Amino acid sequence: MFPVLIGTVVIAGIVGYASERTGFTRNGILQSMIICIGGAFLAYFLRLMFGIGFGSPGLNAIASSIGALIIVPTHWRRRK
Repeated sequence: MFPVLIGTVVIAGIVGYASERTGFTRNGILQSMIICIGGAFLAYFLRLMFGIGFGSPGLNAIASSIGALIIVPTHWRRRK
């Protein structure tokens, strides 16, 4: 269980870094990584408690990280 949690954090960090470097987001590298790790933690604990998720933990981490990047910045960003 603990190696899955560490792998989830690592995958989420990589997704956050890659999304910032490719121009998918414009939050900053550290901010994108924090958003991705938060989304991955949420998906990990949902899977652990309720069994909700995809087949593999890696796919859960990738999908939840991308979902968090899409939802969080657009929700909190001020309109000009």
